Amino acid sequence: MAKTFVFKFGGASIKDANSIINLSKILHNRLRNHTVIVVSAMGKTTNALEVIISKKMDMKEYSSNITILKNYHLDICQTIFPENHPIFPTLENQFLKLSNALDYSLSKENYDEFYDSIICFGELVASRIVHEYLCLKNIFCLWQDARDLIETNEDFRFAKVNWEKSKKNIKKQLLPKLEQFPVLTQGFISGAASGKTTTLGREGSDFTAAILAACLGAASVTIWKDVPGVLNADPKRFEKTVKFDELDYREAAELTYYGASVIHPKTIKPLANQNIPLFVKSFLDPDAAGTKIHGVKQPNTVPCIVVKDQQILVSFKVTDFTFISEAHLHQIYGELEKLKLRVNLLQTSAISISLVMDNQIFKLEKLTEKLKAVYEIKYNSGLQLLTIKNHNAALVKEILGEQPLLLEQITRATFQAVIQPSAQ
Repeated sequence: MAKTFVFKFGGASIKDANSIINLSKILHNRLRNHTVIVVSAMGKTTNALEVIISKKMDMKEYSSNITILKNYHLDICQTIFPENHPIFPTLENQFLKLSNALDYSLSKENYDEFYDSIICFGELVASRIVHEYLCLKNIFCLWQDARDLIETNEDFRFAKVNWEKSKKNIKKQLLPKLEQFPVLTQGFISGAASGKTTTLGREGSDFTAAILAACLGAASVTIWKDVPGVLNADPKRFEKTVKFDELDYREAAELTYYGASVIHPKTIKPLANQNIPLFVKSFLDPDAAGTKIHGVKQPNTVPCIVVKDQQILVSFKVTDFTFISEAHLHQIYGELEKLKLRVNLLQTSAISISLVMDNQIFKLEKLTEKLKAVYEIKYNSGLQLLTIKNHNAALVKEILGEQPLLLEQITRATFQAVIQPSAQ
């Protein structure tokens, strides 16, 4: 059986008409039957849909936001398609479905489920447009709804993959198509057994590519980005960056855990388990080597810098003069597990526990409500979590400068600090 290749294109690679034309050129000489193309929502579409959901939650008018988003996609289509192309009624139909889905009631209780039912339209619309354009350019491929392939539980926004069911779905529905044509599908979105739409976590399209690759026993996965490969720091934040020609699975997984945005955190494990190499390449320079993530014996010693924005520092202080024990940790982590809140940093003292986590709407409110009878709870929001792997004193001093630290943690290999960013 021929080996499958998986290509994933993120939002930046299909953000406008020229980007979609560029994607078609990248695929022109690389496409073969056993290829899966995974696409994200176009540009900042997911952000735009989140604003619409937020306005709906706050009972504010959002129809103009839908119109702006529709016109954004329509302008792209009018540039790259002939006037009477079928993509235009398809686009109209998708935005009609979006408007209908937004008519359903929204509350704190059903927020996550509602979120997934709306946010999926970004990927659905993008995949239709890209699929039709490739076919227009005689790069024939089949469109596939990812929700029929990747089955999950109903942990909306952070759905857990049912690997056994997903593998059966992929082998039954996807594999026969790949024998005839390349297949284009969506990243990020998935489906529960009930038929409800779920998602795999923000920026989860990389994980989609890894799931498909693992279930198909693919030869490789290639993620196309607006950077030349995996860098030791975000080039938008730091001037001097180093590109890795190759990186070990474990090193890459650790960087994603700390918040490196180049790859979704869950992407590495399914690939590493089957020794499937992951290539990170630039859609701006597609012939460049990029970075190969695979089994590398030589450990990395280059300092790596990761900054996570919109962090919350929460402190739980015992009120009955007892000292912090394992029971307190177990109690707090039990509530975090129920709310699907992930801790990015933990620090304990004699009488308090401090946690750093992503800002998630309504989740902190529910957490404090559950634990306020036992602890005095305080929190700071709008923070940054800085992580320096393979740190040294000079580098730490250079990056931090005079910024005040709310929390600091140092191990042999890793420096972490919680910072209150200065007002811009």
